[in-house]
Amino acid sequence: MSLVPYLLRVELPDVPGSLGAVATAIGEAGGDIDAIEIVEHRPDGTAVDDVLLEAAPGVMPDSIVSACNRLDGVRVLWVSRYGAGGTLFLDLEAVEALTEDPATALDKLVDLSPATFRSDWAARLALVGDGVKVVHSTSATPDIADGQTDWFPLGKAGRLEAPGEWDAVIAAAQVESERDIIVVGRRGGPEILDSEIARLQHLTALAVSIAGAR
Repeated sequence: MSLVPYLLRVELPDVPGSLGAVATAIGEAGGDIDAIEIVEHRPDGTAVDDVLLEAAPGVMPDSIVSACNRLDGVRVLWVSRYGAGGTLFLDLEAVEALTEDPATALDKLVDLSPATFRSDWAARLALVGDGVKVVHSTSATPDIADGQTDWFPLGKAGRLEAPGEWDAVIAAAQVESERDIIVVGRRGGPEILDSEIARLQHLTALAVSIAGAR
C-alpha cells in the first residue's frame, strides 16, 4: 500500500502542548507525521509550522484539516500533495550541500530551493540590457519573458508581483547586485512569510560568500 505525502501549513498558539494536540488530531484523522518544521514565531503569540505527513489511500486531506481546525486557536493555512523529495530540507543541510562544491554554490541553491522553501520552482535571473536572462532554473520554472524587468532593481529581499496567468506567489533575494536575483515561486500559495524571505536572503548571502571563497 503506497502512502500519500501531504504538506500541511498550520497556525497554532505558541504555547506548550499546542503542537502535541495538533499531532494527536492528525493521527486520529488517519495521518502519520514524518517531520515538523517551525516556520515563524509571531508577536501575537501564535506560530506557523509546516507538517509533512503521510496518509493511507482513501484518507481524505479534508478530514485531517477539519480535525486540526476543531482545536482551539488552530487554523490550517494550506494543505497540498508534497512532491519535493518526501522530506523537509533544513537550512543547515542546504548550507552543507552548498559547501561541497563552492564553484556551483549559487546554482546549487537554486536547485535546492524547492525543497528548502517548499516552493514549486526557483530561478536565478539577471537583468542584461533591456531584457531578463535566466542564468539557472529548475525544470518547473514558468517562461520568464524578457519584459519582466519590473522586478529590477531589487534593493532588498521581498515579495514580487507575479503575472496573473501564473497563479503564483513569489519572492526574491538579491545575489551580487540589484540586477542579479534568485526567485522562488509557489503555485497558488501559501503566502510567503516574512521569516521565509529572511531565510532566502540569508541563504543567498551565504551562497555568494561560499562561491567567492573558492
